[in-house]
Amino acid sequence: MKQIISVIFFLTTKIIVLVLLGLRIQHRERLPTTGPAILVANHNSHLDTLVLLSLFPLSKVQYLRPVANEEYFLQQNPCLAWFARHILHIIPVSTESGNCRDNSCNHRNFFKNCADAIAENQILILYPEGTRGTPESIGEFRSGISHLAKQHPHVPIVPIFLHGLGKALPKGDFLIVPLLCSICIGEAMYWNGQKQTFLQQLTERVQALSAER
Repeated sequence: MKQIISVIFFLTTKIIVLVLLGLRIQHRERLPTTGPAILVANHNSHLDTLVLLSLFPLSKVQYLRPVANEEYFLQQNPCLAWFARHILHIIPVSTESGNCRDNSCNHRNFFKNCADAIAENQILILYPEGTRGTPESIGEFRSGISHLAKQHPHVPIVPIFLHGLGKALPKGDFLIVPLLCSICIGEAMYWNGQKQTFLQQLTERVQALSAER
């Protein structure tokens, strides 16, 4: 049953992306064909993850692991939680401390889940801004991606810029507005040995891609 729902969902997603969004893809050949890998993109809409998933053939969907907010996807609605776990296969990340005064327990669980996925040659989808921002803007990248890169220096990190999705489905809206959207995929980069330099280079890569659209 889960497999049937998954196929229907991803086929529907591909149709929505092609028909309603008219997605234009630049440098598609830079997408990883196998894992492990980490896709890093700006984040303006719930459509972002669906669009990134739609770039891959159905045979690869099982290897894609979006990082998503635990409080939103797993704690608000049982149906959404089931869908997030069993169809989207999210890696949950929490913004709440729970029983940990400094949130360290949540961080350890998150990085362990990411390490397990990478060990299984999966492809992570991660938004280093940490939340949906203003359409067509790039917010400050948080340090989580640096920790991941440092822990897995052999894993390619693919920068991506998404354009138009924040206007096609703005934060707080539930109806998709048909718009021409685009995605620009950058060349893979790797951990360079220094946190701030890495974050700066990654930010600059994504900003450069925004100028190519």
